[in-house]
Amino acid sequence: MAINFKNFINLQPFNSKMNDFQDLDHIEGVSISTTCANLYSKTRDDLVMFYFRDGANYASVYTQSKIVSENIKWNLNIKSKKIKSLIINTKNANAFTGLEGYQGLKEIAEETSLQLSKKQKEDEDNPKNILPNEILFGCTGTIGEKYPTKKIKESIPSLINKIKYTQNKLIWMKAALGIMTTDLKPKLAMAECNIGNKKVKIYGIAKGSGMIFPNMATTLGYIFTDADLSNNILNQLLKNNIETTFNAITCDGDTSTNDMVSIFSTGIVKNSKINNINDKKIKNFNEALHSVLLNLSKRIVADGEGASKFITINIMKSKNEKDAKKIAFAIANSPLVKTAIAGEDPNWGRIIMAIGKSGVNINLKRLSINFGNIKIIVKGKLVNNYTETEVANYMKEHTIDISIDLNMGLKKFTAYTMDLTKKYIEINADYRS
Repeated sequence: MAINFKNFINLQPFNSKMNDFQDLDHIEGVSISTTCANLYSKTRDDLVMFYFRDGANYASVYTQSKIVSENIKWNLNIKSKKIKSLIINTKNANAFTGLEGYQGLKEIAEETSLQLSKKQKEDEDNPKNILPNEILFGCTGTIGEKYPTKKIKESIPSLINKIKYTQNKLIWMKAALGIMTTDLKPKLAMAECNIGNKKVKIYGIAKGSGMIFPNMATTLGYIFTDADLSNNILNQLLKNNIETTFNAITCDGDTSTNDMVSIFSTGIVKNSKINNINDKKIKNFNEALHSVLLNLSKRIVADGEGASKFITINIMKSKNEKDAKKIAFAIANSPLVKTAIAGEDPNWGRIIMAIGKSGVNINLKRLSINFGNIKIIVKGKLVNNYTETEVANYMKEHTIDISIDLNMGLKKFTAYTMDLTKKYIEINADYRS
């Protein structure tokens, strides 16, 4: 059976008339809780827990920044084969907080393991103690501020008391809202597919709006499935799909200290055992996972800080994917390109500039450039019937597609970005106030 796209949306990020969210419902083996730990001056959910009663297999990819948050260090030290809980806090990145920040996570993990173990004894016939090293953390917010250990630790009992064993779209929405910082919209996505003859679900939430540029994943993203897949298979699936999804987006060219994308498999659906990533039975799942990751990635770009345009950059017929990616991001991260698009200026010369600065050797006589369906450069020359008015009208659209055909090979890469507006500067000049 192919991927079930019945609940999928055509991503048109700035079309206010579209139904912007998919209706995620119950996924067996995942429980969700949100609460307010008073990390902000205003009342809002700022602490989110995912609880896996029977444990979950998992895999993660993390930031490649040379300065990483304390929760990334904690997660990398986890050796447990199964995870029992994921806790995410907003407002504070727990980065550049040193031993005190790491110790704070240890205290919170110990409190959580104690409280969750009590909860299991109350709710289950055969309870098992939950250990601190079966808990993962996600942190997002300001770098360098003291980690609010006390507030979070004191909120754990409330978080556990609010655990919902049966999910619906409102609970998933609360979780997606609870992990937001400067985001304007929650990000959710889903797909259904088959592994063999068993139907499985893939649900995901993410956050990200600024400090977005690929060097692993560029945000926080959490994927959940009821499929039965090993840690090794999950790891391969995630790494295979991250490059063309979360690693294909950029908002401002900055990589966070806290980036992580994780996938959790509850194993409730007893699908055929998958021992090899090339097994044909995993093909549909792989495609569905890619769809969920790409859906979330695009939503992050569409919600980029101050964004008014959603931009797709297609590099085609490159000698290799590495060159295609270099050119794509040379364009996507260029302030001159991004401000021209924000100003709806059909300045295709800035695209030429960005291709040139990428460092990739190209054959100028083979180069073609399109804005949407409008041909601008063909075989290295401006088309004879070029009219700037036509391109200027296209630049007024909210979704901009730029296609560069190198005509030098068979490889391609697509990057997604947004424009650079005055609003972006305002948001980041006033980020902490």
